[in-house]
Amino acid sequence: MPVYKNSDNGTWYVLARYLDWKGERKQKCKRGFSTRKEALEWERTFQQQNASDMDMTFEAFYELYRNDMRPRLKENSWMTKEHIVETKIMPYFGKRSLSEISNKDIMAWQNELLAYRDEKHKPYSQTYLKTVHNQLSAILNHAVRHYSLHCNPASKVGNMGTEERKEMKFWTKEEYKKFSDEMMDKPVSFYAFEVLYWCGIREGELLALTPSDFDFDKGTLRINKSYQRLHGEDVITTPKTKKSNRTIKMPDFLCEEMQDYLGMLYDVDKNDRIFNISKHYLGREMERGSKAAGVKRIRIHDLRHSHISLLIDMGFSAVAIADRVGHESIEITYRYAHLFPSKQEEMAKKLGYERKEIEDVR
Repeated sequence: MPVYKNSDNGTWYVLARYLDWKGERKQKCKRGFSTRKEALEWERTFQQQNASDMDMTFEAFYELYRNDMRPRLKENSWMTKEHIVETKIMPYFGKRSLSEISNKDIMAWQNELLAYRDEKHKPYSQTYLKTVHNQLSAILNHAVRHYSLHCNPASKVGNMGTEERKEMKFWTKEEYKKFSDEMMDKPVSFYAFEVLYWCGIREGELLALTPSDFDFDKGTLRINKSYQRLHGEDVITTPKTKKSNRTIKMPDFLCEEMQDYLGMLYDVDKNDRIFNISKHYLGREMERGSKAAGVKRIRIHDLRHSHISLLIDMGFSAVAIADRVGHESIEITYRYAHLFPSKQEEMAKKLGYERKEIEDVR
């Protein structure tokens, strides 16, 4: 038995032997167990994980899932996932054997979340419930695909929520002009909002911009990174999606404005952030400017919606807009369909012309 007692301090330790992914024999030592039972339990779990034994507990499998998936996800995405797992999933399934989690168990878990009410008697939103379920289903799917779990009961039961489409808020160009006028007393705020509104970039993309991202000869702005504040530190990551890597053509007036702004900055290297502010700062400024201008309060991200709605109003196609803002064209079509002018009348007339041409040939 690979469990031993340390005669010096009375604690127990494990010497577990196993084959690694290369087929080489390895040994792992784990110390500090208070009892022999705890040491044996750890050794059993370790061997189950190493052998991909689906009788292991959910929390033991989650360690494997973490090792597999964390390197593939952005840190902020992983933090969101882990918070949901630790607070909404692990308390229910952590000690359960993975292979014994049944459809009935999933439904009981869903029902408890559906019955939840906060201190104001509000339930979880449908979108949040769907997100929580998707996290559990993703873990179980991983076990099915890569560790031979026989089925995913969460997938069989189905989701407990739906994605809620929130009302899309945006400013007209007239509303933005009123707001922008109120921002002129703070240059960093004025120029930040100018880029957000007239380029439609994401907040994180704005805060990651450096002088080297601007090509004033070509009038372009390069988007190839994003700013996050994680664990109290400034972190620069890749953009949200592959499509987000793009080059945006700026209007002439914005090129002039940004040249003026960069000229104001003191001792800034070509790779230094030019908007050395926080998302919280931008939110406060949005609140201040909206109130002073007498326009409705929208979120920072709604400036992106405002840019897209302006381009739609100007007559640009979903494909052209998607290329500019780093979306897929199908997403633009789906999310902003109500803003595109109806083509039904024009379609019907043109179909009539097509039919008439066929009849004339006869």
